[in-house]
Amino acid sequence: MEKNLVENFVKVYQSLSKDNLATLADIYEPEIVFQDPLHIISGLENLTQYFANMYENVQSCRFEIESSHFSEQQIFLYWTMHFQHPKLKKGETILVEGHSRLKFVGNKVICHRDYFDVGAMLYEHVPILGGFVRSIKNRAAV
Repeated sequence: MEKNLVENFVKVYQSLSKDNLATLADIYEPEIVFQDPLHIISGLENLTQYFANMYENVQSCRFEIESSHFSEQQIFLYWTMHFQHPKLKKGETILVEGHSRLKFVGNKVICHRDYFDVGAMLYEHVPILGGFVRSIKNRAAV
């Protein structure tokens, strides 16, 4: 069963675009709670709007799934996000590694939490601020 849950979820995400956001209803419960380091979103309608806004602002966004693990109605996905934003890194592709914890009720996700480095995704690619963030990371690594 877990293989089908992963395959269905990944299939929707791999094909997701601003033109087919209705497919989110195929994988998420109406009461979905979505959380990442920048947002907490409750409800499928709000999540759909979040994705609509995101796709309006990026040139491209896709996820490469490296592995998945299933445990007690939860799936853990490890991924690399490839995205392009016209105002970050001169529009070049940015790679961000992360993972997601998905809690299921039946065959749909009720809780989706993403974990990733916001600095690697955003702050390091903003002029002036990016150099400052990289400097802090380098000092902390010593």
